[in-house]
Order: sequence, then C-alpha cells, then structure tokens
Amino acid sequence: MSFEMFSNLVAAFFTLCIFSFLYKDNPFYQMAEQLLVGISVGYGVVYSYERIFIPWFYQPLFLKQQYILIIPALMGSLYLFRFSRNLSWLSRYPIAFSMIGVGAGVPLAMHASILVQMRQAMVPLETFNLFLIFLGTIAVLLYFYFSKAHTGLYGRFTTLGKWYMMIGFGASFGLTVMARISLLIGRIQFLVVDVLKIIK
Repeated sequence: MSFEMFSNLVAAFFTLCIFSFLYKDNPFYQMAEQLLVGISVGYGVVYSYERIFIPWFYQPLFLKQQYILIIPALMGSLYLFRFSRNLSWLSRYPIAFSMIGVGAGVPLAMHASILVQMRQAMVPLETFNLFLIFLGTIAVLLYFYFSKAHTGLYGRFTTLGKWYMMIGFGASFGLTVMARISLLIGRIQFLVVDVLKIIK
C-alpha cells in the first residue's frame, strides 16, 4: 500500500466520522472533532513559536539587543494569569491597554472605514446602477434616523432602506451557504474520485 493510498484512507475515515453527525452524536464524531481541535491547537502553538516568538521576540531581544521589547513581552505574559483563580485580575491590565489602543486607533482608521465609503457614494450618477447604489445608501441611512417617525412618504422611503438591507443580508447568507456547499462537494468529490476511484 502506497503512502498516498494510506493517507487517502485515513482522510476518508475521518471524513465519514464527521459526516456521521448527520445521523446523531456518536463516539466516532467526537473522536474526529477532538482530534481536529487537538491538532489545530498543536499546530497553532508551533506556528506561533516559529513565526511570532522567534522572529518578533527572541531574535530582536537576545540577538539585536532591543531591550525595549521586554515591556510589551511582560505585558503580554500577563494574559496567562487568566487561568489562575487568585491572580486572574492581572490579566485585566493588558486587556485595558489593548482596549485603549483600539480606542485610539479607531479615529485613525476613519479614513479606511468611513471616508472611503463616503467617497464611493459621492460619484456622478452616470449609470442606473450608480443611481440605485446612491438611493440605497440614503434610504438605509434614513432608516436608522429614529428622531422622525417612519410614517407617510418618509416611512415608505425608509421601508425601501429596510429592503436594501434584507437583500444585502440575504446575499451574504447565500454566499455563506454556497461556501459550505462547495466544501461538501469537495469532500464528496474526494471520496468518489480519490478514494473509491469511481470517476477518473
């Protein structure tokens, strides 16, 4: 038996273990689930050590003598006290600093998050599609303006904004479903073509 065939059989076994959850929760599914989580955690630890700890902490601190990195390293290590009953309060300090950092970064990120969208809405309405985008932007913004009652002509216009949002949410949900179906098709194709060799 070649290594490729052996690896395909192992992958097919765990694929069927995951699919067995469609019938009911069972030990095969739990084994595959826990094995996936364990392998993911192990890979994450090794990846973090090789790609984050070594190049961003060990090499700059011990090889390049950038001792200023001791401060963020100590601050980051306080996260580990989250697992202690008595010293878990120490983990609040890095959380507070990161929240302050995020809070200070939001105004700086205004260009990327808000101004770009505003600029895209301020283009000449040369085509019907651009007019629909402009109309939807105004209708959705007015839908969230609650200082005026949504009645009469204004209410009908804000209802248009609600329809725009529902269409957008539906499209996002449809893309999510299609992504999952694509994964399912890939697994079934693997079982049929690579393992059972039914289709060549």
